[in-house]
Amino acid sequence: MPQATACRWTDLPVDHPAPLIERRRLLGEHCMISHVTLHQGFIVPMHHHPNEQFAVVVSGLMRFTLPAAHGPDRILDLGPGEVLHLPPNIPHQALALHDSIVLDIFSPPSERTGVDAQPAP
Repeated sequence: MPQATACRWTDLPVDHPAPLIERRRLLGEHCMISHVTLHQGFIVPMHHHPNEQFAVVVSGLMRFTLPAAHGPDRILDLGPGEVLHLPPNIPHQALALHDSIVLDIFSPPSERTGVDAQPAP
């Protein structure tokens, strides 16, 4: 039988998939949550994935770009307490307008996320 677990974000290993970002992840059987610190100016390039995603802005200010099939792209500036829901396969990009902390929730879990699409320095 699976057991409940508790942890502190600061006790989880941190990875740096690109400059200006730190990420800690907790993977479950059906979903995962990532605590992501994005420093001002960091861009998550345009990408899409088969995972459903919720991006919860804890602090800072994030600009999300959602391309439109016709007309101008949809631009959403989200701050603390705001959440973006992304159904599977929706293209999106993110820009940290300020130093920001975002909780990303993915279902199903994935070893790669949008920040892993960032080109190497």
